[in-house]
Amino acid sequence: MNIYVGNLSYRMTDDELRDIFAEHGEVSSAKIIMDRETGRSKGFGFVEMPDNKQAQEAIDALNDKDISGRNLRVNEARPRKDNGPRQPRY
Repeated sequence: MNIYVGNLSYRMTDDELRDIFAEHGEVSSAKIIMDRETGRSKGFGFVEMPDNKQAQEAIDALNDKDISGRNLRVNEARPRKDNGPRQPRY
């Protein structure tokens, strides 16, 4: 299951995010989304867990939990919409 994690601390790393979810089961990947221009965290990321039962338990346990002074927003990620080709920035 692909899990959306929002309201992350801007200082959190991919490894820290992985460790938080690994307490609830196997984690395939954990990635914090970074701003292309500044290289800084956008404050959200995605975690992939292969076992749906463990993933749902992680969502239930971590949603609205205080981590690094911020209450996480955790839910199943929605499929990405295809908005067509991206326009170049000038």
